[in-house]
Amino acid sequence: MKESKDALKKDIISVSASGIPKKKRPPGGKALARLKQFVRKRNLPLNLTKKMIPKKPDTRLMMRDTISSNVNDVPGGSTGFKARRYSDAVVETCNAVNTKTREILTAAPRTARIRPSANISAHTSSNTAASNAASTAAPLWRSIGPTSITNGQTYGNSRNIVSGRVAAIAIDPSDSKHILVGSAGGGVWESTDRGAHWKPRTDFMPSLKTGALAFDPSNPSLVYCGTGEGSDYAGLGQGLMKSTDGGTSWKMLCVDPFAGQNFFDLIVDPDNGKHLVAATTEGIYTSIDRGVNWTQRKIRVCWSLAMSSPPESNREVLAACYYGLYQSMDGCVSFVKMNLQTGGHKFERLAVAISKSNPGKAYAFGVLEGTKEALLWCRPAVDAPWMPVTTPADIDVEQAWYDWFLEVSPDDEDQIYLGAIEAYRGTKIGSTWKWVTISNKQGDDIHPDQHCITIDPANANNIFIGNDGGIFFSPNRGKDWQSLNVGLGITEIEYLSHNMKDKKWLLAGTQDNGTIRYTGKLQWEQVADGDGGDCGVNHAAPEVCYHTYYGMGMELSAQCGQKDTWASIGPDIDFEVGDIFYPPMEVNGDVVAQAGRSVFVSRTRGANLDEIPLPGGNMGTAMYIPTPDDLYVATHKGAIYKIKWKGTEWSKPKALVRPRPGAYISDLYVDAKNLNRIWVTSTTVDGNRCFRSDDGGASWVNCTPDLTDLPISSIEVDPLNANCVWIAADVGVYQSKDAGVTWSAYSNGLPNAIACDLIYNPKAKLLRVGLRNRGVWELKV
Repeated sequence: MKESKDALKKDIISVSASGIPKKKRPPGGKALARLKQFVRKRNLPLNLTKKMIPKKPDTRLMMRDTISSNVNDVPGGSTGFKARRYSDAVVETCNAVNTKTREILTAAPRTARIRPSANISAHTSSNTAASNAASTAAPLWRSIGPTSITNGQTYGNSRNIVSGRVAAIAIDPSDSKHILVGSAGGGVWESTDRGAHWKPRTDFMPSLKTGALAFDPSNPSLVYCGTGEGSDYAGLGQGLMKSTDGGTSWKMLCVDPFAGQNFFDLIVDPDNGKHLVAATTEGIYTSIDRGVNWTQRKIRVCWSLAMSSPPESNREVLAACYYGLYQSMDGCVSFVKMNLQTGGHKFERLAVAISKSNPGKAYAFGVLEGTKEALLWCRPAVDAPWMPVTTPADIDVEQAWYDWFLEVSPDDEDQIYLGAIEAYRGTKIGSTWKWVTISNKQGDDIHPDQHCITIDPANANNIFIGNDGGIFFSPNRGKDWQSLNVGLGITEIEYLSHNMKDKKWLLAGTQDNGTIRYTGKLQWEQVADGDGGDCGVNHAAPEVCYHTYYGMGMELSAQCGQKDTWASIGPDIDFEVGDIFYPPMEVNGDVVAQAGRSVFVSRTRGANLDEIPLPGGNMGTAMYIPTPDDLYVATHKGAIYKIKWKGTEWSKPKALVRPRPGAYISDLYVDAKNLNRIWVTSTTVDGNRCFRSDDGGASWVNCTPDLTDLPISSIEVDPLNANCVWIAADVGVYQSKDAGVTWSAYSNGLPNAIACDLIYNPKAKLLRVGLRNRGVWELKV
């Protein structure tokens, strides 16, 4: 069933077969609510979400030298930054996790090599063959896709092929068919045939979060990548990477000062390749030695940079920052604030662009903090005032902090492109601006939530847009579109479920690309729209399956999850501020349950849902149903409850001992053959995160000491061997064969993406893991 364009534009993501509208957007947009859940789960500071503006150092996350109060415009800026603890843990784990690499998604496999174990600067990702005999015996993970997703959602009247969120696009200035894509959490991908084929290039680098890409115009074999996606998870950047072969292989160039920051923009001076300018979540930085050393020029977030094309001595740089728009005429040593007549208001988001055909003309596109009005300015000459320009009438800026871009056509100073939830092309005709929506129209459409745009330097008609659905190409300035997502394996998996009788069938919930289904092919199919959440299968009757969106509410399919077969079973509860974005759902036979502030459970496949309130303001974050009569639920406050079927009704929740009070419980596992054996994991940093109980939750054994320091999202246990356990962390999978006493890395060949969910099929002996922006991988156990 297809949602109407009007319903989607009103922020309703789905209409069930019963006609019940589902889930309006939470305040600030879905992306913000989802991001807040990520940082909340890890006990990270919430002030690093919406605006990404650290107001003060947070001792839970970071250790850094004091910043001088006059650093704002002082040459030399601040120095002495140290990596945040969370970032250090990521780097350390990346050093140890992968002992062997192989390129799964291309025809030419990558040979094994041992990862360096000491200095982060030694990290390399390349196609250069190397080998190590010690690693050949280790089992190797392989990708099962999706390499793309059919039936991808749009806000228009046509569907498309999608992949996952793209945050940056760079075109080789010497060869416009050579394209690099920076995915939100799946690393850098390269194409040499304008997106017909793709290869992953940074799978084993310390961070696959990508914020900015930039070729050196004077030497296109040099490319730079700023890790950490600016508009997303805080603190996951690990520094700046460099490629000397056009983006095929990469090395870490520098860690300080960027470890723990995220990139928004990166520019290489076209006349002086030694001069680089970076915009990050903590300000503006410059380098005069090709990115080896950096000086901070302005503090607070900078979202966008623009550099004019005249000779370097007259070159202008404009910077769009939290406090406003700034101009530099001396290589970014000093900045002067431009007058946009905003009454002193700070910005929610701001972008800037300079015309290539007329370097004096520039545009700025923003939203003021606390407002919902798109603002656009134009400056006709370098010394001229900035004047307001009329914006598209229907532009939606609710998620301006997340999806935003601005660009000028290189051959027309009076034609610009704007990106928010939708994408627009504006052309000045006489004194009037005419706006056309290019992403949502009659004809071929593209996915909403626009993040970046790049225009072919050899042909201004050719534009490339990156959004939550991947990368799309237009040969005529947005009139027609082609998906370039086939082979681009960057889908952001959140949850997995499987049919144990059919190893070629999986269901997965994804970020903004709906619920998708695997039937044995690398190209998966989207079967339900929205943000796909938790999902489950009735293993006694596997044609019956369930999926969720964000917030409370479940849908059932009795036809193996085929599209257009889903029907709502409730509960019909509106999303509230502070709710868990992805509530847990569990299935055991005909019993199905979902937990929010209450547990809603049915013994008849969703009919007659019983509500069981959770005490003390707890919200469910994990559930397990080992038998049809026993239900366990854990919460964001570290509480664990058992609920028992008494023959005619469910019991009130019985509290078990808390293994770690106050910790966010990410997953639960209860042995169906021995209810005394319970496993609990947590994503909360700075503390123990894996526990085992052998007496039904009366006491707990801490199984964390031999594990990574990173948050743990999922746990799976071999039902045929209760002592064989696997966990998924923010980097890597780990295995224990002695019930958690000792652990070993179990990630041979697995990209360094965040691992979100684990499932194990004992009949096929297949362990599967869902990676954030790197799809689903499996291992024969």
